[in-house]
Amino acid sequence: ADPRLSAIDLLVSKAFKGFEPAFGGDKRRIARGLIADRNACESDTACIVSALNNALQTYGNAPSWIQDYNIALIGKKALEAAGRNPGHVDQPLPSAIGQCASTHIKTLSARLGDDPLETASPEAGSATTFTNGGGAVSYDREAGLAASKVGEPVVICLISIPRDCPKDDDRGRDYYSVDLVSKGSWALPDSQHMCGGA
Repeated sequence: ADPRLSAIDLLVSKAFKGFEPAFGGDKRRIARGLIADRNACESDTACIVSALNNALQTYGNAPSWIQDYNIALIGKKALEAAGRNPGHVDQPLPSAIGQCASTHIKTLSARLGDDPLETASPEAGSATTFTNGGGAVSYDREAGLAASKVGEPVVICLISIPRDCPKDDDRGRDYYSVDLVSKGSWALPDSQHMCGGA
């Protein structure tokens, strides 16, 4: 057994006690969704840590060491997934926390507009789309994206799903991605704004 999982579980239960939903949602319903995410992981440690980190972010108390641990585990899982798909055949966008999928970079651009990322100014941010319909966006120039090229194979893994959101607003899913050619990686949301944002 991983003692870090027990420590993270304890932090989640403590954080829940002080949690107040941001959009008037039902605290227990939100918690049930987060618990269901964790239970769906079964014994997959990378998935469990992603689900627990997502719960801590939802409750407003996610220590940086947990994020680092999450990225290390999911990065390993992404590379293992790539090894099981040596032809890099596109797979559907992951729909559950801890799922990974192979795809390819379709576009690389500045966050706003159509400027190619390679010629955009650093303050223009970064954005990418994938051939399986996914995407990622950042207000910053992401080194992993800047090192990538259109057409390169990547593995993307879903690491968080916002649960404290207004009805019908599902923006802000976070994905970990690794470019299998440049070896660059990034963990970014699929939208400029989290659910409930502008």
